[in-house]
Parts: sequence; C-alpha cells; structure tokens
Amino acid sequence: MRHFLTLRDFNKEEILEIISLAKNIKDETKRREFKPYMTGKFLGMIFEKSSTRTRVSFEVGIRQLGGTPLFLSSADIQLGRGEPLKDTARVLSRMVDMVMIRTFGQERLEEFAKYSSVPLISGLSDMYHPMQLLADYLTICERGYDKNLITAYIGDGNNIAHSWLMLSSKLGFELRICSPKGYEVNKNVLNNAYNFAEKSGAKIILCDTPQNAVTGANVVTTDTWISMGQESEKERRIRDFEGFIVDDKMMDYAQKEAIFLHCLPAYRGFEVSDEVFEKHSEEIFDEAENRLHVQKAVMVWLDKQR
Repeated sequence: MRHFLTLRDFNKEEILEIISLAKNIKDETKRREFKPYMTGKFLGMIFEKSSTRTRVSFEVGIRQLGGTPLFLSSADIQLGRGEPLKDTARVLSRMVDMVMIRTFGQERLEEFAKYSSVPLISGLSDMYHPMQLLADYLTICERGYDKNLITAYIGDGNNIAHSWLMLSSKLGFELRICSPKGYEVNKNVLNNAYNFAEKSGAKIILCDTPQNAVTGANVVTTDTWISMGQESEKERRIRDFEGFIVDDKMMDYAQKEAIFLHCLPAYRGFEVSDEVFEKHSEEIFDEAENRLHVQKAVMVWLDKQR
C-alpha cells in the first residue's frame, strides 16, 4: 500500500505513469465517459485548512470515479476537540477506503499515514503541495512544453517552491528559483533536490534576481506572497517582495511563447499583474481544472497499489 504525501517519495516512472493516467481519465471525462474505477469506495476528506479547489476537485473527482466523498471539517469531528491524530487514523481506516488531509505541518500527514491502513493523500501542507504540481505538469505536457522545459519560479520559498524542487529533481528538467532574502526555500528540501538531481540530470539554480531567473524560461510561475495564516505579516511581506511582481516587463525576459502558471488564488497587483494574469488566463484555468483530473488519477493509482 502506498500513500501520496510528497513527490519526494516517487520516482520518475511513477510520476509519469500518474500523469499518463490523468490524461486518459481527462479524455474520458471530456467524452462524458465516467468509468467506475472506484465504485462503492469512500473518500474521507479532513480539512484543517479551508479550500475551494481542493474540496471541489476531490468531491467531484471521487463521484466521477463512482465513489462517495465525506467532508470532515476539523471543527466538526473529534480531532478538533483533541482526539489524537493516530486514533482518528485508526478509526477512519476501518470505515473509509482512502483519506485526504489538507493541513498545516507535514508531520501531521506523516503521523496519520503511520497509523492508517488505507491510502492517505496530501491535499496540502505547509511544506509541500504535490497535487498542485501534478496539475501544473499536466498543463505543461498538454502544451508540449515538457520537452526542453525551463521553469522559473519567482516568489516565496514555500510549499509550492518545495514541490517544484521535488518535481524538477525527479523528472530532470531545469528549474530556476528566485526568492527575496529571508524567504528562501528550506535547506533540507533543497539538499534533497540536489541529491535527486544528480541521478535525474536536473539543473537547479538559485538566482539572485527575478530577471535572471526568467531569462529564456518557457514556463514562469509564482504564488501568493501572503499564504493562509500569514495575514498579520501582510504589510511587511509586501515591502519585502518589492520587485518580484510578474508583470509584462518581467515576462519580456522569458521565451516569446512562454506560459504563465499560478496555483490560485491570485492577488493581482501583488505577485502578478492583472495584464499578465488575463493574458495567460487560459493556461491558468486549465491548470486549475487539471487538479480534478490528476487527483482522480492519484486515487485510482493508489487504489491499485493496495
């Protein structure tokens, strides 16, 4: 049995297998062919962080696969009243076929997985957001940019940046990251990525300016400067991220046909200009839709590993 907590735990072949499965399932969905991959299966969804895309895509996804979602807000279950995570894991394992958790610390996912006898999926943690990166890569593949891929990530060294490091280091493409001083990626995650890159041939570069990172890139991406739980830091972060907005001037450094991706929600005028967002809205909302399809693929893939 496998869990899906971070791309760190998967090799290149497994990641590409999931992407291929997502492509097939997406094609079936577009033809309105909803194959009963998980008929009679139940997905427990624990939300310790609120969500739009994660909740809707998992609920719709499991239903399209023939299964049933169970929304479990931490405020409404005993976990929110202090029940040990390991006890919740053991109870739910006897009642549902798979669990998804959107939470804060990565250690909470790891503890739940340790005591769970059913597959656990990360819907997000403060350290990683693997589902988003699968959706990003599916979007990239659909546009043929997976060949000679050069990605520039501009912004906070957060869970999205960490997940880009894992994806790049596993698949072997070039990734450039530029973050303001004090907001760099986690050193342990970076060192893991460097180690994986030795095998895959990935080129991972930490750039000193956003312009250097974007120059010649065919995929440019960013994330919000103020993530959930950081609202009290808003004014300071806005000052610290000055010069990191992805606007038309920034995109001019990229390849002419470069695409722009954003995991959403996007705050126009901060990490991305309204002009760049609207110019690249098609790929951004394809990327958002692809959360649905890659998550279905992960659920089907994990179910087969049991």
